[in-house]
Amino acid sequence: MAAAKDSGKEKKQFVCSSCGATQLRWSGKCPECGEWNTLEEVVVRAPDKSRSLVALPAASGKPVPLSALAADDMPRLPLRIAELNRVLGGGIVPGSCVLVGGDPGIGKSTLLLQMAADIAQSTGPVLYVSAEESAHQIGRRATRLGIQTEHLLILSEIVVEAIVEQIEATRPTLVIVDSIQAIYSGNGASAAGTVSQVRDCAAALLRLAKAQNVPVFLVGHVTKEGAIAGPRVLEHMVDAVLQLEGERFHAFRLLRSVKNRFGSTNEVGVFQMSEQGMEEVRNPSELFLAERLPNANGSAIVVSMEGTRPLLVEVQALCSTTAFSMPRRTANGIDANRLLLLTAVLSKRVGMDLSDQDIFVNVVGGMSIDEPAADLAVACAIASGFRNRPVWADLVFVGEVGLSGELRSTGQLARRLHEAAKLGFTRALAPRSMVQRSGGDSLPAGIEVIGVRTLQEALERALVK
Repeated sequence: MAAAKDSGKEKKQFVCSSCGATQLRWSGKCPECGEWNTLEEVVVRAPDKSRSLVALPAASGKPVPLSALAADDMPRLPLRIAELNRVLGGGIVPGSCVLVGGDPGIGKSTLLLQMAADIAQSTGPVLYVSAEESAHQIGRRATRLGIQTEHLLILSEIVVEAIVEQIEATRPTLVIVDSIQAIYSGNGASAAGTVSQVRDCAAALLRLAKAQNVPVFLVGHVTKEGAIAGPRVLEHMVDAVLQLEGERFHAFRLLRSVKNRFGSTNEVGVFQMSEQGMEEVRNPSELFLAERLPNANGSAIVVSMEGTRPLLVEVQALCSTTAFSMPRRTANGIDANRLLLLTAVLSKRVGMDLSDQDIFVNVVGGMSIDEPAADLAVACAIASGFRNRPVWADLVFVGEVGLSGELRSTGQLARRLHEAAKLGFTRALAPRSMVQRSGGDSLPAGIEVIGVRTLQEALERALVK
């Protein structure tokens, strides 16, 4: 009788690991998102109220006037890692839940361990929960990074109930869980990393963060496409999602904010992997241009905006006669469709015959530029490589290219040119309307701004004769 009663509390269903959709029968293709072989069988148990992990304080149930809410910014935990501080929006918000994703070996654990040591030394005790590595492995990594503090507590645990008990007992200032896919709840019947386990464990830690006003950082695995593994609802539950990008065997790492309820999602932090861990790059523009050849064909400098920070990045283009009937168009760091658009404009409006040319465009340093302000630099780099005429070494580019060959303005010209002037550039090529709207008073005095109307005119001023 008891067995029958217990079996009534359980039911089997199939959950899609890609979109989180559920259905009662298995099929090879998910009917919601269309992905193949993503349905996993899970056993769902009825929730046991007696084993509730975290009890939130009782709400008053009464609406609060907007005027009664405090308008001041909530206090944050400051970080001495300025690049991480910028991406988070000015520090760590108490009670927030942050998800950090990235490829294996990219440096997620190293960066969070350095952040934990920073908070432990300046603010209070930090609990670092490692579900994938032993405490001795974390200790060896800390020794390599030169971290020695008694306020950094290491816990090797995979059961979320035990993790919650330790958090309630130690009352830390910050909690780091590495990783959310490696822990599981004893209330669930499925294995760690499944859709239901990831959702339930994240919900338990999120409730604890809000109840005790302690920030929680969760490390998340990524799929082969680069998305956070697990249900999509995981990204909706947390307050911020940070993505650590970069090639595993290259030194530079870019930390981007995909979602942030407490700050901008346009900020980017630049780090460099070294033997001492993740070192922040205070002046990325100077580092990206350190190995540039000033008189090389097919090279142009674009002043791109990453959030509030202007970055000077080198764009390289190579044109080579194709050996196939269909020429190749390869883009690394820019949108491939944008490259096709600029190639068509150069062919139709400027008169460059690129029909038999393989075109390769690369953004140096592993950067990825999404804004249209890089169009002018990419087009000039392609023209420079095709005509074998270098771009003037002291010239930077800002501007969007239209389908008619006209140049269209973008924002924040003054801030871009101030950064270019600090690095020694003396001339800038920009759309004429953009220069007229900015005005001469706000532009830096040490750089000459050349306003042009069309792409044809820009190429005449940019390429060395």
